[in-house]
Amino acid sequence: MAWTRVSVWLDEQIVAIDEVVERLRERGMRVDRVLRSVGIVTGSAQEVGALNAVPGVMSVDLDQAIEIGPPGEEIQ
Repeated sequence: MAWTRVSVWLDEQIVAIDEVVERLRERGMRVDRVLRSVGIVTGSAQEVGALNAVPGVMSVDLDQAIEIGPPGEEIQ
């Protein structure tokens, strides 16, 4: 199964962010960064749906690649 890049949004009422991050790891998430001030954890997972079941998780968003053409090119 392929790894998918995700951003996990935590409930703003959560105080024990480290505990939520540990539960995400237990569900198979490879955690890259924990952005405490905004309540977001970034990383990748093979089973994205399993992350939604972790208490304290508000939502799990898939990362999307956006390509921007070179400067000076016509707008398409």
